[in-house]
Amino acid sequence: MKTVFLDRDGVINRNPPNKGYVRRWSEFSFIPHSRKAIRELTQSGYRIIVVTNQAGIGRGLFSEEDLKDIHSRMVAEITEAGGRIDAVYYCPHHPEAGCECRKPKPGMLTRAVREHNIELSSAYLIGDSTTDIEAGQRVGTKTLLVLTGHGQESYYHYINTKPCGRADKNGHCPEKIFTNLYTATRWLRKN
Repeated sequence: MKTVFLDRDGVINRNPPNKGYVRRWSEFSFIPHSRKAIRELTQSGYRIIVVTNQAGIGRGLFSEEDLKDIHSRMVAEITEAGGRIDAVYYCPHHPEAGCECRKPKPGMLTRAVREHNIELSSAYLIGDSTTDIEAGQRVGTKTLLVLTGHGQESYYHYINTKPCGRADKNGHCPEKIFTNLYTATRWLRKN
């Protein structure tokens, strides 16, 4: 089965202002057409797995129960729109904890691969940050950058480090760049 890993903040939902955190459902806001994109991926036979860093838990800004409530409601709204999220993996640790699950480390992805028997050569990761791209490439997925969320910042990182289309200083560069999840989905459905 084909698999798409999706980052959450900046890909599915809008990032909160001032690099804050989505702490409760009332702060969660879907990016336009993200539910439609997930519906179309579902209809095209993709398994969809969300992989998201949630350091706000490690920082004491919200609880795992708060996050589980957000994810439960997010999945329910996506289901209501005709899409499906097969699993949600999150890293709750503080950025300085040194865990193996916080992107760009590949822990969440390798766990999902084990638990869902994923064939990485046909998998994609769609994210809005350099850490998403690096995590995906560390496990062997194809990577797509979207310009929503932190995507424009990440795009400038790639083009300012070396000429566009070449790897950054860590050797990572997305295979393709799209304006948002919906345009990435339309490309995936054609390929």
